Order: sequence, then structure tokens, then C-alpha cells
Amino acid sequence: MSIMVTGAYGFIAARVAQTLLAKGQTDLILVDNPEFAKTRGCVNGLENLPFIDREKLFEELVKLNNITAVIHLGACTDTGNHDEGYMWKMNTDYTKKLWQWCAEKKIPLIYASSGATYGRGEEGYSDDHAAIPHYKPLNVYGRSKHEFDLWALEQKTAPPYWYGLKFFNVYGMDENHKGRMASPIFHGFHQIATTSKMSLFRSHKEGIKDGEQMRDFIFVDDIVKLVLFFLEKNPPSGIYNCGTGHARTFVDLAKALFKAIGKEVNIEWMDTPEKFRKGYQYFTQADMTKAREAGYNEPFLSIEEGVDQYVKWLKSHP
Repeated sequence: MSIMVTGAYGFIAARVAQTLLAKGQTDLILVDNPEFAKTRGCVNGLENLPFIDREKLFEELVKLNNITAVIHLGACTDTGNHDEGYMWKMNTDYTKKLWQWCAEKKIPLIYASSGATYGRGEEGYSDDHAAIPHYKPLNVYGRSKHEFDLWALEQKTAPPYWYGLKFFNVYGMDENHKGRMASPIFHGFHQIATTSKMSLFRSHKEGIKDGEQMRDFIFVDDIVKLVLFFLEKNPPSGIYNCGTGHARTFVDLAKALFKAIGKEVNIEWMDTPEKFRKGYQYFTQADMTKAREAGYNEPFLSIEEGVDQYVKWLKSHP
């Protein structure tokens, strides 16, 4: 019996697929854009698995009778993409079709939501279902994810188990293909290697000093553990935050990165581009109460621990 993983040639989904293989789950079906296989290092080890072009998935589903779970992590994650039609097609409507198929076939579904759905955080960061309609995402990407969350909560017909996982700021191995959307750890590592400096955005919000913008940074392997917890343990269905529960400043991140590389801290400041300021989040922090109460009890790596592991990997994968 097979597990289907969409977005399988992307950062998080590839790590999930590789971890499943390492755990002995070899019956995987991967879904993504076949062109990505030519350019992405995270595809290594997945080349010989059954594969479906994401554009042809719904034609192929009628032929599949042995799927035991769907892990749907495929999406357009570019927060700077303002094409609403494309975002709704790839992030909202695509997921609706998968949901309906999983509901009809009685197949558990895990899908990726996002911490971007919380907007500026005025309403907090709770994954309580009663709170979710009050959130106001700041960009098209966040709205596309939020709209699906709202739709899912309204459905009377659902997969036997379903989980919408709100990923916060994920970083780690094999994210280089993401370009400007790769984590600040990835970009900072290469800046420091070439200039011995790291650039950070100035604060444009009164009361917050430069570099004191805060994020809930979570190491990719901690995200994989969360995904597999929901896959294997089947806690109550619903929407769950996936972060560490502890926000850290960008200055904290920079200090951890310089220490891991072995250089003195040298930060240079740059203005946040005007086009990003309206949608910029100054604080994110996952409320992890619900996942903990559901039985997830693994510790999370601190930013210092995660950055140290990631830097060692970056040095060994130039």
C-alpha cells in the first residue's frame, strides 16, 4: 500500500519522502513538476520511485486503488507572487480536489497550510478552529492558504483523518532551489562566506529596533517529525500549528550563524524593499498547545542547534 507525496521535489516534501524511505516505507508515489528533477539536489535518492506529473494527477487518480495516505505539500510558496488566479489554482483549488478525492476514497490527508495565514498577529497565533476565521493574511500566498483552511472547516464530508499543518519559518538542508525564498540562514551563510558580513532588514515599525523582528524558526527535520507524527498516530483531525513555540530575533539568528561559521559578528543593515513592507510580519510564534495535547512530545532544536547542524551540512555541500 502506497503513500502519495505531492510537491515531492520541493524542500520539505523531499525530506519527508527521504525520511519515509529510511524508515522502510518504500511504497511511495511522488507528485510534482517533472522539470524540477533536473535542477534540484533534494531529488537525490528519489529518482527511481513512481512519479506523476502534477498537471496530470487528477487524470491518474482514477487508476490508483492502493493509496493509504496523501501528504500534500505541493504549492506555490512565493510570498511575493501577486497573481491571485495562479495562487488559487495551485494552492486552494488543487487542494480542494485532493480533499474531495480523499473523502470519497476514505484516505487520510495531510496538507500544508502556513504561518502566513496569521497576518500581523493582532488576533494571536492560536490554531483553535473558532479563532481561524478572524485572521487576516497580509499577502496573496497567505490568503490562498487561509481560504482553504476556512473551506476545510466548513466541509461536512471529509477524509477519515485530515490535518492542515501551519508551517512557520522552516530552514535546513536542500533549500537552495528556492532562490530568494530560501531561509535567511541559507542566504546569510553565503553572504558571510563571500563578504564576512550578513545583511538584515531594518525595522520600519515604531517600538521595534533593527534586527528585533522575530520569527518562529524551525529546523526542517523537526517539521518532518511533526508530519510523520500526524501520519502515524492519527490524533484528532483538524488544523495544527507547526513551529517551535519560541520566537527568536533576526539578531539571534545572525549571532548563531556567525558562531557556527567561526567568524566575528558583522551585521550590515538595509531597508526593507517598499514592495514587501505592507506584507511584512514583525512577529510570528506558533502556539503549540494543541499539538502537545494531541500527544506530540518531541523537543525542538533551538536556533543555535539547528543553525549549527545546517552550517555543517552547507560546508559539506558546496
